[in-house]
Amino acid sequence: MEGGRQETRARGMGLGGGAAGPRTGPETQEQGTESPESPTPSPLPHSQPSLPPPQAGCGFHDNLARQKGGLGTAEEIFHISRKGGGRMQEGRGWARVPRRVGVVGYGRLGQSLVSHLLTQGPELGLELVFVWNRDPGRMAGSVPPSLQLQNLAALGERHPDLVVEVAHPQIIQESGAQILRHANLLVGSPSALADQATEQRLLEASHRWDHAVFVARGALWGTEDITRLDAAGGLQSLRVTMATHPDGFRLEGPLAAVRSTEHRTVLYEGPVRGLCPFAPRNSNTMAAAALAAPSLGFDRVVGVLVADLSLADMHVVDVELTGPPGPTGRSFAVHTHRENPAEPGAVTGSATVTAFWRSLLGCCQLPSRPGIHLC
Repeated sequence: MEGGRQETRARGMGLGGGAAGPRTGPETQEQGTESPESPTPSPLPHSQPSLPPPQAGCGFHDNLARQKGGLGTAEEIFHISRKGGGRMQEGRGWARVPRRVGVVGYGRLGQSLVSHLLTQGPELGLELVFVWNRDPGRMAGSVPPSLQLQNLAALGERHPDLVVEVAHPQIIQESGAQILRHANLLVGSPSALADQATEQRLLEASHRWDHAVFVARGALWGTEDITRLDAAGGLQSLRVTMATHPDGFRLEGPLAAVRSTEHRTVLYEGPVRGLCPFAPRNSNTMAAAALAAPSLGFDRVVGVLVADLSLADMHVVDVELTGPPGPTGRSFAVHTHRENPAEPGAVTGSATVTAFWRSLLGCCQLPSRPGIHLC
């Protein structure tokens, strides 16, 4: 893991339905290590640039109606049609086409992604086609003028395959459906989906225009394990606690008025749906958990936001889940503890930046399939 530490503890009886047990060891999600279920593409000719293997856990689910079947096997042919041309390789393996990527938002995370795309993108078959930021002046001197998009509504003129949002949930709420008219969308602010009307608009646009909505897992540890357990009917409760220094929060509404008078103050504890509107930039990990466990969703996944004066350079995320009682009365349970170094006052931890780049690479290799998919 890059700059972070995880501890995983599990107890209880194994569940039926093939639920995945807890995992320990290197941070497979953030480093892109494959799981046994991950489709493995056949090698491409040496002359073609290739992306790394798909990241483990880029699993698919549709909150409107579960799609039958899985992601598919390496024997399947992914027919992907995109503006800008590209070669299609059929047979065993993947259909490879150039990937044109646009980035919406130029904060710390956006700057990192743009840097990666400019320096590593060409050798990976990725082309940065635009960068948009609410304040265009922030791009001056670091983003080539030809790549600066002044009007987000004109993004279709750049013919992107994928638009990456790393700005603010408001962008998804206001422009997400319109973006899907032109390209796949990688959502970096999943707290926007706590608004049911926004989620519905994205799903409808996704199916209408045949584009995928990918959601980056961010700081959520064990995403695919949660999804598998939920699909097997073995998830009874899920609780996500995020703790950091008060300077690391960007709170709104009534939460903005809460003052941390003690060493450790619980600012909120309750359904994730109720937290997202007032902590839109600090609840994305919890929102990802709600999407990973659709049987519980935003209304039954519990989010806890904690201000801790001792965590000046650290974000701590605890994920606790339980299954129903087994034959002996004992319940399956997992508790992961994730410590993510962060600059003082930063909203995004260092390891989360790495995880997002891996999510971008992962979704660039997946077929454009309507629905909402964690990656």
